Amino acid sequence: MKKKLTIIPTQERHDQSIQAKTVCLRVAAYCRVSTVYERQENSYDAQVACYMDKIANNPDWVLAGIYSDNGRSATNTKKRDDFNALIDDCAAGKIDLVITKSVSRFARNTVDSLLFIRKLKEMNIGVIFEKEGINTLESTGELLITVLSGQAQEESRNISENTRWGIVRQFEKGVFHVNYKKFMGYTMDENGQLIIVPEEAEIVRMIFQLYMEGRSYIQICQALENSGIKTVTGNSKWRDSTLIKMLSNEKYMGDALLQKTYTINFLTKKRVVNKGIVPQYYVKNNHEAIIPADLFQSVQDEKLRRINMSCGESALKQKYSALYAISNIMICGECGYPYRRVTRARRGKSKVVWRCKNRLMNGNRFCTNSPTLDEGTLHKMIAAAINRNAKAKAIKDYFLPANQYDDRLSRVLIERIKVKQDGKLRITFKK
Repeated sequence: MKKKLTIIPTQERHDQSIQAKTVCLRVAAYCRVSTVYERQENSYDAQVACYMDKIANNPDWVLAGIYSDNGRSATNTKKRDDFNALIDDCAAGKIDLVITKSVSRFARNTVDSLLFIRKLKEMNIGVIFEKEGINTLESTGELLITVLSGQAQEESRNISENTRWGIVRQFEKGVFHVNYKKFMGYTMDENGQLIIVPEEAEIVRMIFQLYMEGRSYIQICQALENSGIKTVTGNSKWRDSTLIKMLSNEKYMGDALLQKTYTINFLTKKRVVNKGIVPQYYVKNNHEAIIPADLFQSVQDEKLRRINMSCGESALKQKYSALYAISNIMICGECGYPYRRVTRARRGKSKVVWRCKNRLMNGNRFCTNSPTLDEGTLHKMIAAAINRNAKAKAIKDYFLPANQYDDRLSRVLIERIKVKQDGKLRITFKK
């Protein structure tokens, strides 16, 4: 018998209680201008007003919101708050369609542009670029977007290079700008020149003087905090990193070194220290000095001396480094100097302890509260920390039975040991 196939069609059902109605698209507009120099018809306010009228006058659209970032660069989307809010609201199902002026208004980074367009497309949300006449939900949309986004990214590269060119030309003339609001000791007059703030200058002089008296960064921070002196930003807590920058800043002796850092990627804006890769410019006697040149140089010499002492350029330090794993990695929490192994002899008996090298060589004037650690107790503390770390990471090979110290294992696992004033240890393990 011959096989016979019959297709049974579906039966159409009509619910008379449901009336057909037109569903309006929830449309959001995104506006952005990156500078105050754009012409009025392309300005931020004009974009916002234009889109409010456009959406209101379309019977098939209903306003879902105006999202706008005024004065934000498009090379990276991380700093554009409203753009990110727009994407979040799309993901939350609050928006059906996005309209914006052009590809360059949306994103000048090809990667970001395609990432967000595809992300919205997966949610069946289109983006209309008015200038280019593109709807991303149409078949030709993504190809055109790829080409146009690439052009926009190249435009951003050119803008970045032109801006950098202008800054370098200013450097060549000895012209530069300082964020004086974060520069202790100086402000700026109406002509853009650095001028001294007397009360702040006294704090700067105090810091330089304390350092030359032999105080550590931590001790200087404590002295400033105990005196109720705040940082230039109004913070009552001082950090050693702040002091390091201040004591190295040539502007305090009236000079200026320009282009200490440079941008290596115009998209990420990442800056790195200039180690001779691009030219630098040194401006002598640019403004009134707070610190005399001879004192500033003395501070630099003292910094180098301390670094040499603490970082092991002496043969004695190298000798200790070879013998004991913790010699170079255990530092004083008060002054930052390394700890040294010392053998004490009392009543015919010897005892091995670890002491701060700064206090050992220079006395408690330079390091007041660093504790002396018994080697046996120290080893047990380190072994216990290694076991806790091994247990947390489920590494059986690194477990020390009965907290028995292992110098070889300490050398392999531990990156830094910081000795607190109460004798406790803060141990940082290698990753």
